[in-house]
Amino acid sequence: MTSPELVARLRSLRNTVNIAGQRRFGITPQTEQLGISIVVLRSLARPHRKNHTLAQQLWASGVHEARILAIYIDDFAQVTRTQMDAWARDFDSWDICDQTCGNLFDRTPFALQKAHQWSTRKSEFVKRAGFVLMAALAVHAKDLPDETFLKFLSLIRREATDDRNFVRKAVNWALRQIGKRNPRLRRAAIAEANAIAKIDSRVARWIAKDALRELQKTG
Repeated sequence: MTSPELVARLRSLRNTVNIAGQRRFGITPQTEQLGISIVVLRSLARPHRKNHTLAQQLWASGVHEARILAIYIDDFAQVTRTQMDAWARDFDSWDICDQTCGNLFDRTPFALQKAHQWSTRKSEFVKRAGFVLMAALAVHAKDLPDETFLKFLSLIRREATDDRNFVRKAVNWALRQIGKRNPRLRRAAIAEANAIAKIDSRVARWIAKDALRELQKTG
């Protein structure tokens, strides 16, 4: 199927009940929203895996679910730094950010670089993307050394006072996932959480308390 055919197929599956449900969970993109489940999108993507050109066309359509479909279709080996930055600038909801970072960008050779870079950005969703990448790498990148994640901890502490909802939750997520990677990193993440708890910031205290609640039960 071509990009216009896939977009037409998606529009035929529009579900207003699902749209309302998604919005209750904070999925409120500025682009056209169709309310199609991830299960259906993954099924539609299956025949088109690793079609980089089709993925670009679907993303350019500006339809929310077409962009999620593009994530599942794209070939991470062909993703460039330029594409990553361009798509990140388009992020307009937490789900598109998380799906892109956790199902595509974290598999690229540029993931570490972008995690560091994006963690400093002003845009709420681009900054979130930096920390979602850290969390995704902690889960998926089995070959990375502990030192990679120990460096991430200093970035987490640096940004622990950002009170924007989608940033603070991603910072917390990254801290928890790093701590769950192995016993050494768990000890380091707990120490970092204790340090963050001492920062004079309501947000920092929440991040630390929530992370410690999970990490101190682990291992």
